[in-house]
Amino acid sequence: MALQAFLVASLVFSCLASASNGSMTFSSIQQTLIVTASLHPGQVLKAEEDKITVTWALNTSLQTGVDSTYKTVKIKLCYAPISQKDRGWRKTVDDLEKDKTCQHKIGVQPYTNASNNSLTWIVQRDVPTATYFIRVYACNSADEEVAYGQTTDSKKNSNLFEVRAISGRHTSLDIASVCFSAFSVVSLFGFFFMEKRKAKALQTK
Repeated sequence: MALQAFLVASLVFSCLASASNGSMTFSSIQQTLIVTASLHPGQVLKAEEDKITVTWALNTSLQTGVDSTYKTVKIKLCYAPISQKDRGWRKTVDDLEKDKTCQHKIGVQPYTNASNNSLTWIVQRDVPTATYFIRVYACNSADEEVAYGQTTDSKKNSNLFEVRAISGRHTSLDIASVCFSAFSVVSLFGFFFMEKRKAKALQTK
């Protein structure tokens, strides 16, 4: 009897543990942050040249105390719908652990309820050329996303901007192009010297 009770208790505990470790869904978190960026709609940014200044603050029009569990904020660069077309890996997934929409992390900072939180970020070289918006996640002490704010509207079709950078795929093409150009130059000089030697050989006959 004691063994059966122990097995039942173990089963209940495992169920509760699995439920508590369940996936966090984007639809379950609140939009309690107001986020802005130093950009104008349609702006085109160049890698390693342009900067983005992101500011965020708690929406004070909401009920008080909603930020009591906020410990850190994660600032992320997110693909806009225009960049998700024909790219399944960029499309939004409700499960935040599987979502690849916001895979470019700009920075992490401790959360404060001040109204002037900001971060300035230089566009990195490895950011793919695409259309983006900015999203800020508020996380609790367990590093779980519990709230967010973003620079676009709920349909993600306003205040979008473009980044023109060089990704790893472009880099490989650049390397191949340089190698091909070098080979062409070497071949040209080789052909020139061979023809010159042939001309000298004919003159000596």
